[in-house]
Amino acid sequence: MQRYRYVVLGVGFLAQAAFSASLFAVPVLSPALADQFDVGLGQLGVAIAATTGGMTLTLLGWGLLTDRVGERVVITVGLSGSALFLAAAATVDSFWLLVGLVTLAGMVGAVNAATGRAVMGWFPASERGLALGIRQTAVPVGASLGALVLPILDARYGLGAAFLALAIGCAVAATASFVWLRDAPDFPDEPLAGHVTSPLRDPRLWQLAAGSTMLVSVQIALTGFVVLYLHEERGFSPGAAAAVLAVINVVGAVLRIGLGRLSDRIGSRLRPLRRLSLALGAAMAVAAVLTEAPDWLVVAALVVAGALSVGWNGLSFTATAELAGRERSGAALGFQQTALGIGSMLAPLGFAAVVGATSWTVGFGMLAVLPLGAFATFGPLLAAERNA
Repeated sequence: MQRYRYVVLGVGFLAQAAFSASLFAVPVLSPALADQFDVGLGQLGVAIAATTGGMTLTLLGWGLLTDRVGERVVITVGLSGSALFLAAAATVDSFWLLVGLVTLAGMVGAVNAATGRAVMGWFPASERGLALGIRQTAVPVGASLGALVLPILDARYGLGAAFLALAIGCAVAATASFVWLRDAPDFPDEPLAGHVTSPLRDPRLWQLAAGSTMLVSVQIALTGFVVLYLHEERGFSPGAAAAVLAVINVVGAVLRIGLGRLSDRIGSRLRPLRRLSLALGAAMAVAAVLTEAPDWLVVAALVVAGALSVGWNGLSFTATAELAGRERSGAALGFQQTALGIGSMLAPLGFAAVVGATSWTVGFGMLAVLPLGAFATFGPLLAAERNA
């Protein structure tokens, strides 16, 4: 039983990584999409928002269904459907049809809550921060693999091959979930702040979701456009620009694991989450100031800011799950992920509009303000935790 929980963690990691790679396909392939379909920054911003928005529409529903039927069914069905739509996207020659199919793949494959609930059920609170931190690294790891592999597949075999590879990844993850996942035993919940009966009625979850949405807006805007910025403004090749995104995600993944372990040791998810928010605001301000600096300095600043923008997620995810308890964690995580999805949908639209009307410097500077709002939003939650 003790060993099997690592099987659950591995399957949850694989499922989330496969889905995340497909979710980041449009940002990673943005230079190729711009060249092949003759679309600009605004259209790409709409495409990134649409693919994220599709996922957002179904996250809460998948979370509620997970609480009813279990993780195995939701992950298997969701990723199988995603694989089918991605395979179809590999065959089309219309930009908006491709975007529509990738959007549908995100809608049916939005199994974030299910993979998190599966892992949560097999690990006690003293190890849950690390376990869910590892599970949450699947997002940047999947994005990193996509950033490294998809441009190569596109350059050698075309866009169709890139989307077909994503379809295969989702199909493999769906099969692994069907074969190896099973429900957790009756495991005593150890939430930090007690159970909730309905995520939609609990103000603490709303606060946590609000602050997290501010952070994810920075993450999506920065990681969604860093490849395009380095390619068009700094003259990087698509492969080199994508490699920077891969480094951002790898460092961010390591940060998620380290912060998860730290939160286990100190018995708090909110303390490191709030401090990271402040550090991210400072890092984005530095990146904004250095947009005209030499390439190595720009890349260093973007990697630091980008890694911080990725590294917070596991803490928020774990705090949400523990606040709800396992019985309602699917709904709570679905609610939280829906809020993050809304931020992820609006962020590229707003960022692209600001950059188009002003400059990249102003756009990056705008992103420096949002983490400060998150820092303030998390304050009352941390105070309540200390008084509990």
